[in-house]
Amino acid sequence: MAIERDPGQWYVGGTMPAFSGPPPYGWVERIDPDTLDVLASSPQLPCSEHVWCGAILAHANGSIMSVNGDYLHRLDPDSLEILAERRLPVSRSHNGLLAFADGSLITKDLRLEGQGGTTITRLDPDSLELIGEPLVMPEGSMGRIAADITSDGEFVYVPGTERLFRLLVDDERLTLDAWTPTYRQPNGEHGLAWDSCIAGGASWVMDCGDINSVRMIHTTEPNGRWDTPPGSALSWRQPAPWDGPQRLLRADTTTGHIEAIAPFGTPGGGIIAPPVHIPEHDMAIAWDSVNGGLAGISTRDGLDVAWTIGDVRPSMQPVVYPTSGELVINDFTAQGSDDVIVVDISSGAILDRVSTGSRIANGMFLSPGPGRSIFYCSTLTVAKITWS
Repeated sequence: MAIERDPGQWYVGGTMPAFSGPPPYGWVERIDPDTLDVLASSPQLPCSEHVWCGAILAHANGSIMSVNGDYLHRLDPDSLEILAERRLPVSRSHNGLLAFADGSLITKDLRLEGQGGTTITRLDPDSLELIGEPLVMPEGSMGRIAADITSDGEFVYVPGTERLFRLLVDDERLTLDAWTPTYRQPNGEHGLAWDSCIAGGASWVMDCGDINSVRMIHTTEPNGRWDTPPGSALSWRQPAPWDGPQRLLRADTTTGHIEAIAPFGTPGGGIIAPPVHIPEHDMAIAWDSVNGGLAGISTRDGLDVAWTIGDVRPSMQPVVYPTSGELVINDFTAQGSDDVIVVDISSGAILDRVSTGSRIANGMFLSPGPGRSIFYCSTLTVAKITWS
């Protein structure tokens, strides 16, 4: 994904998709936000051969932080040379990287159903030394973590394999909260949840996320490495390994009560990204990446389908412009082109469309750029898109 540090100072980070052959590595580049020319490149960042999209962030201490596989790196913001390196306690791919209000960092490993409890690690942002003992969760966790600060304290939301969890940030400790709503039954008709969107007094998630390609990547050691490339078996467009339709779920952050809606009703739904809730419009947006479909869900009084678009196939984390009422997301077309579309949040009308030139669609983050612009990243393509 792409991130901005100081105004006009943009970075792109990722992990090489080397499912076989020479070992993979992580990387960060500083780019010109207009031409996308590379201004500086990091060294190859060790990841213990785990192949998975990591995470980057710009920290208040000035550094760029990058997690890939089971390594965390602190990089100089200008030269991108390595200032500090830490191998994480668990040799698995990690996803999610957040900075707390005190500047400390948190990351987690990625585990599917039946693979044990996910490990949460907290680190000093300067030395990358561990802060306290790593916390092993009661369940595995596939989706990234989300943080929230309220009058009750600072919290981290972690999607488990059956339940949603919340951690309280308490000085140098992370304490498991009593808030643990159950969103699915083990080995049932729905898959696991990806990341959550914290908005409007709720944690919003979509289930059906551990599609076959994700399961393949995380049942190898190192994660995502084979002697022979698996080829098309890694496509996220394969049929889902369950019968249930794609669902959007709202978990009340006070009571833990869960409401669910299946806006499409098509069996075997699946996604590789979190939903979004826009409180200013009383609307949540959900989709089905496997079967296709994008939906606006009215949240004004319960959960009700306000509109659907059947012939789009999103897979990325979207960007929302609440003031103009626009949502930007990708659409992997039947012709094999990954387009970016602008959608009216209230009506579902497609306002604009542009092809990125990419023949592969991932579950990556779109990033809002200056003005009305979007930075797009997939395995094959980095693009900047502007619209009037």
